[in-house]
Amino acid sequence: MKTEFGYKRIWTIAYPILISLVMEQLIGLTDTAFMGRVGEVELGASAIAGVFYMVFFMAGHGFCIGAQILIARRNGEGNLQSIGQIFYQGLFFLMALAAALFVVVQVFADGILSLMISSPHVLEKAEDYLVWRVYGFFFAFAAGMFRAFFVGTTHTKTLTLNSIVMVLSNVVFNYVLVFGKLGFPALGIAGAAIGSSLSELVSLVFFIVYTRQRINYRAYGLNVVSRVNFRELRRILHVSLWVMIQNFLSISTWFIFFVYIEHLGERELAVTNIVRSLSGFLFMIVIAFASACSSIVSNMIGAGQADDVRKAIRRCILLAYAILVPLVVVLAAWPHPFISIYTDIPALRDASVASVWVMCFSYIVLIPSNIFFQSVSGTGKTKAAFLLEIAALVVYMAYITVTIFEMRVDVAWAWSSETVYGTTMLLLCAGYLRSNRWRNHAI
Repeated sequence: MKTEFGYKRIWTIAYPILISLVMEQLIGLTDTAFMGRVGEVELGASAIAGVFYMVFFMAGHGFCIGAQILIARRNGEGNLQSIGQIFYQGLFFLMALAAALFVVVQVFADGILSLMISSPHVLEKAEDYLVWRVYGFFFAFAAGMFRAFFVGTTHTKTLTLNSIVMVLSNVVFNYVLVFGKLGFPALGIAGAAIGSSLSELVSLVFFIVYTRQRINYRAYGLNVVSRVNFRELRRILHVSLWVMIQNFLSISTWFIFFVYIEHLGERELAVTNIVRSLSGFLFMIVIAFASACSSIVSNMIGAGQADDVRKAIRRCILLAYAILVPLVVVLAAWPHPFISIYTDIPALRDASVASVWVMCFSYIVLIPSNIFFQSVSGTGKTKAAFLLEIAALVVYMAYITVTIFEMRVDVAWAWSSETVYGTTMLLLCAGYLRSNRWRNHAI
């Protein structure tokens, strides 16, 4: 039976992902807002340390995306019982990866950061943040596997409830631990890190309880915890490995962008953290539709509907534009009220406006480029997606190295790098999808 992925069906899949991602972005907002009240150094340090953490986190996230693609393909084929095997083998791998990354960051982070950060004050605060943030690897990776299951099977409404619980717990933990309420000591930036990790633990507990109580887990083979199966794990890694490497390299270049900005000055770094957080809300909308489109593409191919894939992709892009364009216009027209969420320093607010305008402009190309890119991954051709990303990142790195590191341009001009990256990715991914080389790819 043919499944039609019209605008309504796409929105039904995408909006719970969107709400959950926006809710999770509120975690970054609360961290940034709290740090903005603690101090300008803490605000910049939390940005550098947060992106450094994300460099390693994205390896696990990439594995989850690969698992999600496989789960979606099996769901489209109607082979539901095999989904449990994918879930548990993925979970075993992610726990081992979390332990390895925990040790690596604890041992090597201080040395790496000291080579890259010029300000001793920023360095000290960044180290304080990372000491506690790395505990989140275990909780976030396990929760990521649940997310892969729910998105892959198109049961995305669960993500909304989970994110609400996660955000509320993060706000409470941050308020108590950053400022020292309810008898706890005021931990400052370390409190923000502890609060974020604890909120990820709450998220994981919610997923476990919800799956047990509300999902027909036996239908998906989740009632049987299998032993480690290296053959199944190799199958997952065959899809996931390229996404893991791609995610790691992608966020690594983002980290280098922040390091370059830090060398421009503490004020420029604080501005960039504010703009990053504002952009994060817009980008979550893009990622919601991109993630939904990836799952839709994989389900459609599994159901033998490859001819309709490009039509579904176009619909995802149009829906994303319909939601994002009004928001971008409002942000660009009235930036000060939004910037004021993050800081009460007038000079810092004024310094951020031009960068916000440049960031808003970049979404003209970031919307279609990201949806096209995730669609390529959704076909199962993750190695091709990896190579496309590498090509775009080479252009991006060359641009930021020349403009920021060598020419030391204004921070607003530095944000034009997002437009350069998005344009490159759009041209590459659109061309690949038109080539039809992704058809009939078995995973």
